[in-house]
Amino acid sequence: MQKSKSYQAGGCAGMCVDLTLFPLDTIKTRLQSQQGFYKAGGFRGIYAGVPSAAIGSFPNAAAFFVTYEYTKSLLGTGGLLAAPHVAPVTHMLAASLGEIVACLIRVPTEVVKQRTQASPSSTTYHMLLATLREEVCTNQKHRIKIPFSLVQFPLWEYLKTLWSWRQGHTLYSWQAAVCGAFAGAVAAFVTTPLDVAKTRIMLAKAGSSTASGNIPLVLHEVWKSRGLPGLFAGSVPRMAFISVGGFIFLGAYEKVRRSLL
Repeated sequence: MQKSKSYQAGGCAGMCVDLTLFPLDTIKTRLQSQQGFYKAGGFRGIYAGVPSAAIGSFPNAAAFFVTYEYTKSLLGTGGLLAAPHVAPVTHMLAASLGEIVACLIRVPTEVVKQRTQASPSSTTYHMLLATLREEVCTNQKHRIKIPFSLVQFPLWEYLKTLWSWRQGHTLYSWQAAVCGAFAGAVAAFVTTPLDVAKTRIMLAKAGSSTASGNIPLVLHEVWKSRGLPGLFAGSVPRMAFISVGGFIFLGAYEKVRRSLL
């Protein structure tokens, strides 16, 4: 029953944030693309790639939260990880495992989504066929998401615990959403260079050195060509997207989950 509630709440939250904030995600992707913002489409076709996001968002978010909540419950029921002072470790492990499971769904849909965003003249369907024809995505691409969750979820859980302790009762859904917004903004800024690398890898042509998924190599190339601003390209729309997205995503998750309990 608990798994079913986490599945429904996570899926609904994922759909809400992905479809509401899709234009910001498109702008971020084009800012990070190797060809540059305007050549990648600028402000044209701002909803290019939305079908793949719509299809993948529900099962992706649902898979993450089912795994996250189950792992948290499993690790917190006894043993060394049950102690309050090691709760961040539990949350890191749960978030990492959740990301690994969710990425089985996320990687194919995100590759198609980002390539369509950077090539608005192509449709999602044609980009899907081209991607399937040319390559199979390497598993290195999804590993970039894990560091983000390692920052966001322990910070979110800590802020919720701290706020709840100070006011003396469980947080309301909007308060959990505020904590999610702040945690998301911090995690977004810290991991922007990894997101730049992920975008470059996903947009790269099959067979190129970038497409091999060597993250340090991609980051070195960005540093040489664009310096520090290049490593943090798209950080402002990314922070805005993830901060607002964290508010909607984690707030909606808490609201739906409590409504189902």
